[in-house]
Amino acid sequence: MRRALAEAGRAARAGDVPVGAVVLAPDGELLATGFNEREATGDPTAHAEVLALRRAAARLGAWRLTGCTLVVTLEPCVMCAGALVQSRVDRLVFGALDEKAGAAGSLWDLVRDRRLNHRPEVIHGVLADECSAQLTRFFRDR
Repeated sequence: MRRALAEAGRAARAGDVPVGAVVLAPDGELLATGFNEREATGDPTAHAEVLALRRAAARLGAWRLTGCTLVVTLEPCVMCAGALVQSRVDRLVFGALDEKAGAAGSLWDLVRDRRLNHRPEVIHGVLADECSAQLTRFFRDR
């Protein structure tokens, strides 16, 4: 999570909402990182999670990220939750809850919907205070 927080800091310095993500291989090796790049790219899908998942898949040469863990500072939105389910990530670890757009337990629970054929393990609240503080500082300063 500390690496994801560092990635979120990169987003904030670039003027984007400070969300950072990392994808870990089954053995814990860092496969890929990402931070929000919507403002820099003009791409509405350039969320930290999507970018990290794309980069991990490219590195592995496969879209299935079976056995991998996605670590992100903020609870994923519907788009990002869908992407991690589709990529077959085994575990989602996130810090801060997103009560306005969260899709991993707050507003929706897409990642654990029994109608889907893949449901990753979800671990939330990891360094939640630090993750929330980073977001609070960003929006307060804006």
